[in-house]
Amino acid sequence: MNIKLHTPKSLKTGSGMATTKQFMLSLLATTVSIVLTFGTAAVIDNNKKQNEKREIVMMVMYDMYNSLKSAEVADSNIHQLMNFQLQMAEDTTMYEKLKFQFVQLLPNYTYTETTERIFSSNIETINTIGNVIFTENVAKFYQNRKYYKEIVCDSINHISSNELSRFNLKNTLQLELMPFGLISGSILYDMQHLFALCKQMMDVTDDEIDAYRRERVHLEETLTNKNESVDQLNKEIFQLQSKIDDAIEKLK
Repeated sequence: MNIKLHTPKSLKTGSGMATTKQFMLSLLATTVSIVLTFGTAAVIDNNKKQNEKREIVMMVMYDMYNSLKSAEVADSNIHQLMNFQLQMAEDTTMYEKLKFQFVQLLPNYTYTETTERIFSSNIETINTIGNVIFTENVAKFYQNRKYYKEIVCDSINHISSNELSRFNLKNTLQLELMPFGLISGSILYDMQHLFALCKQMMDVTDDEIDAYRRERVHLEETLTNKNESVDQLNKEIFQLQSKIDDAIEKLK
């Protein structure tokens, strides 16, 4: 027995129900298209913001890392200087052996403020990170960095430039380093603590910082090689012009 299925008259083309169905399907398709378009745009925008945030965080953490390592070297130098003083005091003949090393170990703490300025002066940068406590901790770290340079390293070098001007055993031993050693240890501890907090808050690992460091070093080496190539080109141009000038001089 053959059974034939017929489309209900209400759904045939031209009927009111068919028109309504077509309209609903069209509306659904349009809605889905809009949702997909704006949803995809939102995902892309969110990913872009997350990437920008991570790049800023890594840039700041790398700057903090370098500043901290430099401060740790300076702190180690201060302790080594005090150890040299002790050796000289116990055996005056050690002065001649250690005096030049002593001067070379005077702490010289330098850093650039480029990242700090970008981070501190641009409200959009702070908004991108979206973590007020992280921002405050970074600001405290930079303040401690400034203190370390001015109160510890610059002060030691200022005093030593006077005490060691005559460069003798007595002046070397009279250079009072203990107060600076205590201050150095205190500020350095705060910097280390703030750095650790910032890493934890932004979920940054030592491996990530090391990878970012290698990337930056590679970039800096590339720029250095480029500058060297430009310098060589400029040198060749000046040499060529010098030869031309000599040739012109001979024609006179």
